[in-house]
Amino acid sequence: MDASLLQIAVDPQIVFSFCLFAGGGVALGTASGLVPGLHANNFALLLAATAASIPADPLFVGVAMLTAGVVHTFLDIVPMLTLGVPDAAMAISALPGHRLVLEGRGREALRLSAVGSGLAVAVALPLAVPITWAMTHAYPFIRAHLWIVLGAVVCLLVATESSTEAMVGGLVSFGLAAALGWVTLDVTPEAPLGAGSMLTPLLTGLFGAPILLDAMGGGGVPPQADAKLTMGRRDLGLTAGAGSIAGAIVGYLPGISAAIASVMALPAVPNRDADRGFIVATSGANTANTVFALFALIALGTPRTGVMVAVDSTGVPLDVPVLLAAVVVGAACGTLLVVALGDRYLLTVGRADYTRVSLVVLAFLSVLSFGFTGLFGVLVFAVSTVVGLVPPRFGARRVHLMGVLIGPLMM
Repeated sequence: MDASLLQIAVDPQIVFSFCLFAGGGVALGTASGLVPGLHANNFALLLAATAASIPADPLFVGVAMLTAGVVHTFLDIVPMLTLGVPDAAMAISALPGHRLVLEGRGREALRLSAVGSGLAVAVALPLAVPITWAMTHAYPFIRAHLWIVLGAVVCLLVATESSTEAMVGGLVSFGLAAALGWVTLDVTPEAPLGAGSMLTPLLTGLFGAPILLDAMGGGGVPPQADAKLTMGRRDLGLTAGAGSIAGAIVGYLPGISAAIASVMALPAVPNRDADRGFIVATSGANTANTVFALFALIALGTPRTGVMVAVDSTGVPLDVPVLLAAVVVGAACGTLLVVALGDRYLLTVGRADYTRVSLVVLAFLSVLSFGFTGLFGVLVFAVSTVVGLVPPRFGARRVHLMGVLIGPLMM
């Protein structure tokens, strides 16, 4: 057994500190996962800003950050499925998760996501070392030709669209998002909360607000049926594994999101269960990303996520066994919390006035943008929202909006 894990196992004070900070991370990850627009990055940056005043070993602050990040990847599916559900007549153009909710299979979708994330952690942990070894050797070449690699990813995303019109829409969306990122990402915001990032108004504007606006006239969440999983075990395992491998790409390549990784994993998704497969693959890529991003920080010294940026800036000791224990705790708690809270969340929103819920969430996103980036952030949020409305008008996927990160990196 590793010395650090042995010390945790036999020292009551260290056990208490680990459990306390891991529990705090679970609470923060639950809050960020269930509140639309919040991300574990927000809390991680706040923790990083206040770390010096926290009377604790920085390692345990890192445990809280990492646990929060993992729990968030499990629970962020809940508001994603519940909010922005369109009218049934628009189901054909809806997101895969929303289509399942409209069919009354939202409870199943929640469990598919939890299983996908849980299996992804199980796959990622044993693969992290060999994949990190391979990426460490390949990274100098990738770094030297990064614009070519990212360009190939963009071409793949455009080429896999369903029609010529969607391809054009994808290119237009990418260009607009890239220009927006080029203009705003390097701005240092005057954040009332003292720790902010332009990613908050950019990502909530591009990916959150437009979905709410497009669904404003919808009927909300219809009654949901039982939670039985109808996706075969073999298909479920293969899809989660593909999502986990795709998450490795997200963990080591800058600018590549879990949504992009899930598109790259789509060839492994069975056609007969495309919507369910997409949820499993996306959830798996999103959660596996946390594991691989941790190893990328350790091996390459390059933080790939907001949580890892916070871990790096706080000077958290990279004690791999302890931090991986935090990942396992986060995954176990996240799986339970999806089931415990997800059904109730669907039911509560389903009974509410959907237009009013959407307006309240939009107002909250505006306040959130102001809190983390000031008045300039609110302006960026508004412009991002307009850009985020573009892809559906062409029948294109919203994933092209990740040009907000990929475009500046390529340039």
